[in-house]
Amino acid sequence: MNNTINDNCNNAQQIENNVSLSINGQCIHAPDSLSVIQALWYAGYPRVKGVGCLDGVCGSCRIMVRYADSTKIEMRLACQLLIEEGMDIFFTIFDTPSQHRYDLSKINTSWDVQTDFHKIFSEAENCRHCGGCNQACPKGIDVEQGINLAIKGRFRESGELFVDCVMCNLCMTSCPEFIEPNHVGLFARRVTGYFHTRPSNLINRLVKINTGELDVNIEDQYEGESS
Repeated sequence: MNNTINDNCNNAQQIENNVSLSINGQCIHAPDSLSVIQALWYAGYPRVKGVGCLDGVCGSCRIMVRYADSTKIEMRLACQLLIEEGMDIFFTIFDTPSQHRYDLSKINTSWDVQTDFHKIFSEAENCRHCGGCNQACPKGIDVEQGINLAIKGRFRESGELFVDCVMCNLCMTSCPEFIEPNHVGLFARRVTGYFHTRPSNLINRLVKINTGELDVNIEDQYEGESS
């Protein structure tokens, strides 16, 4: 990134409540009440409908931000950061697909989840506790703790930490062990829903039906309703 925004920004006539900043190397002038993505639209960049938040799904608009008079770079989301005078911003694209594949229907019972987790995400045990994933996360999630909980088989607690995850993949790019932390969080949430949200009385009934202890005749039930 440039140390300062370009001269055109610096020399531009200031409008009340407007700020000047650089986005992807281009000078932008916009009201300070706007987010980064809104500032782009305000400056005339087209809104592409049918994708991302304009289609009702977060597009994970990841940005690198350097504030004025600072050398520190932060990772943020363009829709959640208000613009400030002198910002340098670059949008980043990380479309790296997950290398981990699994089918929950092939995990026989909840007792097998932890064993299968270590087979699917074998890299998780190699976590260096470097904190890179936490620093990269624009949502402030304690990603490292989420990985630690999943390693211990505490998937419900792990999944709860990742509730705000928008799958921006920034934690993936920062992990030296290629753990794919956001996909660990997604796995934790999935297995919690798949194995643990069914009412216990329903599970007991299904077991009795499968073992023949309980006989259910669906046709008789419908005939009773029709009469």
